[in-house]
Amino acid sequence: MKLLKAEMNKETAQEILSWQYEPPYDFYNNESCDSELAELLNKAYFTVLNEKEETVGFFCTGESAQVPSGNRYEVYKEQCIDVGLGMNPALVGKGNGEEFGLFILHSIEETHHQLPVRLTVAAFNKRAIRLYEKLGFTLDKRFSNAAAEFITMVKKY
Repeated sequence: MKLLKAEMNKETAQEILSWQYEPPYDFYNNESCDSELAELLNKAYFTVLNEKEETVGFFCTGESAQVPSGNRYEVYKEQCIDVGLGMNPALVGKGNGEEFGLFILHSIEETHHQLPVRLTVAAFNKRAIRLYEKLGFTLDKRFSNAAAEFITMVKKY
């Protein structure tokens, strides 16, 4: 599958907000509201498309990729490029994760040379954690909020 990066637009943001994941991954479902739409359109988000220009997923960098409650535990104090990502639920669990993840990492490396990359994932999401380990990430820190337990993972170059 050939992947392409594009700037997030309103149409794609609305599509992403309508995605519905199966339990227990429904934790990642979004609410389609003005504040969520504004978040996706804040210039930190990019769309990942396939060769047919269908939405494969998205990723974001910087503060948008962080879980705000992690700041209380100082999990984001080291200088890293934070990345958040989401794959179209129709493609999840079908062997597309590694190619999707590598594409995102290469996209980030183009603009942020040699800085460690950090992501935050819900601790229950063993499927994603296995993928991130395969991509070279290692466990860094743990923290919780009212919704879930999270871990940060870091990939150093």
